[in-house]
Amino acid sequence: MSTLTLDSILNPEPLQVSRNITASSEEASAITFNDFQISDSLKGRLRAAGFVTPTPVQAGAIPPALEGDDILATASTGTGKTLSFLIPMIERLEEISVPSTRGKKTPVLALILLPTRELAMQVLESFHKICPTLKTDAVLVCGGLSENTQMEQISRGPRLIVATPGRLEDFLRRKAVNLKDVDMLVLDEVDRMLDMGFLPAIKRIVAALPKDRQTMCYSATLDANIREIVKDYVQTPVRVEIGHTSRPVDSVELRVYTVMQDQKLSQLDKMLNEEQGTYLVFSRTKHGADRIGRKLEKLGHEVEIIHGDRSQSQRSAALKSFATGRSRILVATDVAARGIDISNIAHVVNYDLPNGSDDFVHRIGRTGRAGAKGVASTFITPLEKGDARKLERELKIKFTWNEADKNLAKEERNKPIDLSKPASGINDLLQMETRSWKNADGSVNESTPQRSRSGSGGGFNRSGGRSSGGRPQGGHAGRPAGRRTGGGTRGR
Repeated sequence: MSTLTLDSILNPEPLQVSRNITASSEEASAITFNDFQISDSLKGRLRAAGFVTPTPVQAGAIPPALEGDDILATASTGTGKTLSFLIPMIERLEEISVPSTRGKKTPVLALILLPTRELAMQVLESFHKICPTLKTDAVLVCGGLSENTQMEQISRGPRLIVATPGRLEDFLRRKAVNLKDVDMLVLDEVDRMLDMGFLPAIKRIVAALPKDRQTMCYSATLDANIREIVKDYVQTPVRVEIGHTSRPVDSVELRVYTVMQDQKLSQLDKMLNEEQGTYLVFSRTKHGADRIGRKLEKLGHEVEIIHGDRSQSQRSAALKSFATGRSRILVATDVAARGIDISNIAHVVNYDLPNGSDDFVHRIGRTGRAGAKGVASTFITPLEKGDARKLERELKIKFTWNEADKNLAKEERNKPIDLSKPASGINDLLQMETRSWKNADGSVNESTPQRSRSGSGGGFNRSGGRSSGGRPQGGHAGRPAGRRTGGGTRGR
């Protein structure tokens, strides 16, 4: 047992790697999935699913993973990380025979931890796409979905669990799941899981696993803090690095539009009418996402919205509608969008500037995936030019700068109320209040509110009835009834 000294604290032991792999697109395109040491059955299923040529991260990570090495990989978002760990995992599971004794529960042999339920659902969908006959061999464990259903599925003995840390830690604490036989662990989007505060849960989950397992860690970035954390989970890993992970990929065209705040909507509408393709629009706030979505719908566009106050069923329906092309536009906040893994997004629009360069890279990484071309447009006001220049310096990128048309229509917002004219002032106040009220189903109530006919403490009622105590029924003003107020995208 090593002795803890001041020097060991100030100068921690560096992460030891067995070898470094840097794969280029040219090297990856020279091979196919048939060149990997995997079963003919798996090769056939990959072909049937349309997978022929591996991406660089797949070409770099799959061979050493098949040999049983731990993997520490960094790659830009949308480079095919999911398949790079699913293929070795599926090959390993198929090498292990399932007990034929009827009623005997098989142990959990593989575990994938991800930061969001949306990403977990997409990974499970990819597994089922490659293994269509093994529907019950993998289960989803995450918040926002029925606990009882997940417990029932675990009781059937799946060999793979795809989970978010919060819900899985809860099941582990309640002894609803046993992880003592896990042979392969995948930690995906490690940097995001740390940003979301999952480190304590991850530590407790990993403590319940065997020490002689294989571990594969994936992160968009690998700074000193992340290196210090992951070194406790991997043993002399193979370091796989694909291209630049701290800057946008070259296949994305980067635009900036200098535009006044009240003309952003018109600029977006202009782009939607002039250019083809799907649009992912980022808003800084949940309220802003709702407002942008409503305004775009009024302009005749098909729009879906996701943010932390949307239920899981609402978010799943929105993602499905966007992914299948029924809706051309998806408006999202940063946290809710972290789990989006949808191919062929043509445009990403930063309606509001992101909080930092990492969020900027993560946002625009949703387009230009797997070598496809994409466009990322960022709206800035004249006062935000310095922030955009800072992004250029930090990320070593160059924007194409555009000035928005000064004659664009201005978005109508609530006007100041002139209380010097009592009659018109009261009417203006009522009209502003009407615009902000919503029904319980989230739709805007455009009718003029009626005063309560009762004289005692009555207020306005969004649903048409009397509201007790002078407060609107169903929640606070401006918030739909029944909506969760702090859901976020954590696993619990």
